[in-house]
Amino acid sequence: MSTGQKLASGDSQSEYDTLKQRIHQRLIGKLDLNRISELEGDVLKKEIRMVVEHLCDNENTLLNRSERDRLVEEVLDETFGLGPLEMLLKDPSISDILINGPKNIYVERGGKMEKTNVEFRDNDHLLQIIDRIVSKVGRRVDETCPMVDARLEDGSRVNAIIPPLALDGAAMSIRRFGSNPLKLEDLLNFKAFTPEMVMLMEGAMKARLNIIISGGTGSGKTTLLNTLSSFIGNHDRIVTIEDAAELQLQQDHVVRLETRPPNIEGKGRVSATDLVKNCLRMRPERIIIGECRGPEALDMLQAMNTGHDGSLTTAHANSPRDCIGRLETMILMSGFELPLKAMRTQISSAVHLIIQANRLQGGPRKVTHVTEIVGMENDVIVMQDIFRYIQDGIDENGRAIGRFVCTGVRPKCLDQLNAAGIKLPASIFQERVMLVD
Repeated sequence: MSTGQKLASGDSQSEYDTLKQRIHQRLIGKLDLNRISELEGDVLKKEIRMVVEHLCDNENTLLNRSERDRLVEEVLDETFGLGPLEMLLKDPSISDILINGPKNIYVERGGKMEKTNVEFRDNDHLLQIIDRIVSKVGRRVDETCPMVDARLEDGSRVNAIIPPLALDGAAMSIRRFGSNPLKLEDLLNFKAFTPEMVMLMEGAMKARLNIIISGGTGSGKTTLLNTLSSFIGNHDRIVTIEDAAELQLQQDHVVRLETRPPNIEGKGRVSATDLVKNCLRMRPERIIIGECRGPEALDMLQAMNTGHDGSLTTAHANSPRDCIGRLETMILMSGFELPLKAMRTQISSAVHLIIQANRLQGGPRKVTHVTEIVGMENDVIVMQDIFRYIQDGIDENGRAIGRFVCTGVRPKCLDQLNAAGIKLPASIFQERVMLVD
């Protein structure tokens, strides 16, 4: 039986992979790199497709038209794209891609994890794709630097770790941020929060309150940050600071800064702390840090306290109170041994609101707290919940269900909103159940 007959009958995936690899290698040998650089993307792919078709004819395969089209697409993905990942990246329903070695690839759809039948040939193939991703953003991954953060062209966040740290082959996670990010209307339709909560958050942004978005991994912090940033006026000068640029701000006056890892000699590192200090010399009106995770937290709080109102950041924490403790820990990481009361005074005077996002059982993501920092009592930061989400149980599909409630507390920050000309109706703060899942 010929190779083509085996492939046509689906008897041997390995035969198909061998054929694909052979055609790919012959294609590379035929490419004129100078000519490639002169062609537009669509024209280039059309010409490459013709070459691949010709190579298929020379192989004398008995592939039918659909199998040949599939082979051509996969060879193009291998040559110009991200190989086996391309079919997953084209699926808009996938929110996360998790790669545990070359043969185990999982995705998250609708909050649920599932294993795919996508595979890499071997660990070297996976390493080749990882290197292709990180090299496009000027980063590297090798035995001397086996961990890396990077991003895809659409803004999706990538983290990769390779042997010897990854024992079963290279591992990579991709957090999707597609070309059409979720907007406010989408999050309202998903019941991530209520219209009343939006009114307060929008008013807080327009009145230049400082906000921290708190949450665990995969809770939707960055999506929420992008949503809140849409309430910033187009006239404000915004400076963003990120480890891997993924924010998608729509304003005109935005300066985007990105940290840099050390080079192969261990030199040239530019940290978030360095960028925060530098951006203060760039006359920002608002500073947005993609994620506070270290000593840059102290510089961020000082900036919030010295005229850069309306700033935003995210932090990893499971509750608003935990977020305060996390900030204290990050301040200590700066090397300054501040007294506990001094730290808490800094936090209470800088931060106005903490918005807590959580990923609940079964996958739904909710804003579970909108919490105001009121001030200090002795050595304790006083906080009050304005809105909360209370989980009541799970439904027949294993998804959390519950209700959004207003606590009945009148926010202290309403005075700042009123002074900024933002009038919110008192009725939205009446104690009641606002929305039930």
